[in-house]
Amino acid sequence: MNQAHKIHLMRKPALNDQFTATVRDLGTDGRGIVGHPSGQVFFVAGVWPGESGKFRITGFKQRFGFAQLIELLQPSPSRMAPPCSHHGLAERDCGGCAWQFIDYPAQLQAKEKRVRSALSRFAIDEKIGTIHASPHTLGYRNRAQFKTDGRQLGFVAAGSNRIAPIAGCPVLTPINQATLHALLGTLPEPGWHPQRKGTWTTLDVDEGITAEQIVPNQRRPFRQGNDAQNTFMREWLTTRLDTLDKARAVTELFAGSGNFTQVISAAGFQRIHAIEGVAASVAQLTGQKLHGVEGHCRNLFLEADCTRLQGDTAEASILVLDPPRDGFKYIAALLPKKHRYRDVFYASCDVATFTRDLQVLVDSGLEVQELQPLDLFPHTPHVELLCWLRADT
Repeated sequence: MNQAHKIHLMRKPALNDQFTATVRDLGTDGRGIVGHPSGQVFFVAGVWPGESGKFRITGFKQRFGFAQLIELLQPSPSRMAPPCSHHGLAERDCGGCAWQFIDYPAQLQAKEKRVRSALSRFAIDEKIGTIHASPHTLGYRNRAQFKTDGRQLGFVAAGSNRIAPIAGCPVLTPINQATLHALLGTLPEPGWHPQRKGTWTTLDVDEGITAEQIVPNQRRPFRQGNDAQNTFMREWLTTRLDTLDKARAVTELFAGSGNFTQVISAAGFQRIHAIEGVAASVAQLTGQKLHGVEGHCRNLFLEADCTRLQGDTAEASILVLDPPRDGFKYIAALLPKKHRYRDVFYASCDVATFTRDLQVLVDSGLEVQELQPLDLFPHTPHVELLCWLRADT
């Protein structure tokens, strides 16, 4: 190495600098982690551990930076041609399925590795199961939210806030693909023009609505996005609830419109407090007239409401919760020093917030019995977790 090159490597990395490196790992958002010769870490989309390439620096944030792959020098053996023509990293490419360039076994291995690494400090590795693969990697997604400006329709372009127009989407179920094609056939549609500059109109679809019934900017009731995997989740919970005394009372948090409430009721429990913060979902849940279920509307994102739940659900010794990506920030408010919960079933859609909440549960005297990762959204970094904890005394 000549002296001029040594000096170049020693100086602080700058915008648009180019460097060669090998991808050492994946970040929590699925991007590759590469090390600059100076020692600074950069995150790069569209690369996989073990791959080497030439990168261009595109930005900085605090102690790390971002870079772009400009030439792949050594591809991973798991790299493959994406099954979607809209996949990519350019301005007009869809950013929805970031891992379509990697074969499915490698995706599963990366997800399970991330779970085990994130939870290593709890020393529960032997209680973590092998990740449950999705039966279908295409045609599985039963819901979606399209973006439109009235002239074009699609998802969000990779690394931007721009619409990436699409002609199709292979991860959607056949019903939702038909809805997409019907919506595309109405373009241009002046009524979908966004109300504010720089934004878009959203069109939420699922298998229970036709293109003609869609109301712009109106969310559909929440449902798990992969029916086969949701069936697995419900069966997992059923099997474990069947081992418990049905005379015990149950608290269910983030009940939604009853995905797990139906399971708890069908298992034979007589006293079920189903707590949800969206009034419309509580009404829908109540309308099902599930045996033993009392629906309550409480804001689970307010600490005071969570503290009051201690009294409202004082008889319950089983806790079931399925929070959104933010997790259950105020879980400690429900678990005083002498809480009554002996069994907790936690369904999580975010490894980081689950890790935070798991620490609270463990500190409150609960011990992990088993933890089951599953792949709800193939071709994305997302991973779902099912955890059963029991009181250790």
